[in-house]
Amino acid sequence: MNLKTDKMLAEKHGGIGWMTFNNPARRNATSLEMWEAVDTIISDFAADESIRVVVMKGAGDKAFVAGADISQFETARASAEAADAYAEVSARARTAMESLEKPLIAMIRGFALGGGLAVAMRADIRIAANDALLGIPAARLGIAYAFDSLKKLVELVGPSKAKEILMTAKRYPAEEAMRMGLLNKVVSVADLESETRALCATIIDNAPISILANKAIINQTLLDPDKRDMDLVKAMTARCFDSEDYTEGRTAFMEKRNPVWKGC
Repeated sequence: MNLKTDKMLAEKHGGIGWMTFNNPARRNATSLEMWEAVDTIISDFAADESIRVVVMKGAGDKAFVAGADISQFETARASAEAADAYAEVSARARTAMESLEKPLIAMIRGFALGGGLAVAMRADIRIAANDALLGIPAARLGIAYAFDSLKKLVELVGPSKAKEILMTAKRYPAEEAMRMGLLNKVVSVADLESETRALCATIIDNAPISILANKAIINQTLLDPDKRDMDLVKAMTARCFDSEDYTEGRTAFMEKRNPVWKGC
């Protein structure tokens, strides 16, 4: 994998693809080069059949991702034209995350603010340490939040809470963020990685064909009715019922043993 920056890291271990935002000096704030690397990493994980789950995390102990690298605002985002070019690259990276067929998990410690929260919201599941702080400081910077990120926020917390988050620019502690729907689970700092690995192991232990199909079908429910691909839903459902894994799952249940999945 050819990455043009050392501020993004990619590792593969035991069926898990680890993508690390590696800019701890700036609390893992994202630069243009990092967004480009995200697209590369996610595409590689998507194509690798050995990878069953992808986990995103931040380097160090201060932040998951603390938003965009403000130091680039004077160059990469100095004008509307430059901002549009930057937005195109970052949107491509967010699309890569959102279109990933495999389960995507955000492991959050410390700050997940602005663009960092936008990254976390692309995950299927968000697990955070109890020192996490989540928020969107757009109102403190005089900028508008991207439409696709706002849509995701509204899907998670509803329009009223989304307006509160944007209008107050408040930083929400992990427990409050979980009650709002921004997080799936909050654990201690000491348990964050082990809990994330356990979650990945549970997912990997299940039928991959079922995991992929159900994620895709759930994503279709989030679209407007006239934009849903019901042919895709029907095809993925039929693929599961016609699969060797479905036969294996039934047989293993009857024989009271653990199934051996083939992914087909």
